[in-house]
Amino acid sequence: METVSTDPFRAARFILQLRQQGIRDDAVLSAMETVDRRDFIDKSLHKLAAEDAVLPLPCGQVLPKPLTVAQLLTALEMTPGGKENYLLIGAGSGYTAALMSKLAGKVWAVDRFKTLVDAARSNLEALGIRNVSLRQADGFVGWREHAPYDRILVTGAVTKIPEDLFAQLAAGGKVVAPVIGVDGRQTLRIVTKVGARSHSPLAEPLLPLVEGLAEAL
Repeated sequence: METVSTDPFRAARFILQLRQQGIRDDAVLSAMETVDRRDFIDKSLHKLAAEDAVLPLPCGQVLPKPLTVAQLLTALEMTPGGKENYLLIGAGSGYTAALMSKLAGKVWAVDRFKTLVDAARSNLEALGIRNVSLRQADGFVGWREHAPYDRILVTGAVTKIPEDLFAQLAAGGKVVAPVIGVDGRQTLRIVTKVGARSHSPLAEPLLPLVEGLAEAL
């Protein structure tokens, strides 16, 4: 079942807004046009789904602004229709995983909160998305069993990209993560398997990536 926005005019306005904010990756924009944020948030927030707003999720987590999600995905340089293996650290309610599913061969997604993993699985199954697998796991450790990964996306801010994630990269792969600098500011860091690094601005600071599993949630 293909995930398509029920309001094409609403979707067009949403994409136009992202283009005006500097997002130029047509593959990312196409994915964001067809995956509706409303399917991943509480019904009481549906009127805000197309706004460039941070939206609350269970377990004290948030769904970042669309611009921020688009920046993360653009930095991955995904190839539409490819068979690449991707790892997502911080599944949340499944929105970013759903977007990645449109461009990846397979997405493996982890989150430290069982509540969110269950919600993301339910949301993705309801939309007929079959190439995403989820589990509760420590994001600092990743998902070793299915490595190597062509791309790894970390959606929580770190002071240093965990070495375990580099070990799970395929040759030619890259890790994309928001990194907290010595001044406390976050930038989007892209690091390849061979150690090449680049930085780009981030529209908003993201919540820190917390080590370990959540015990209560």
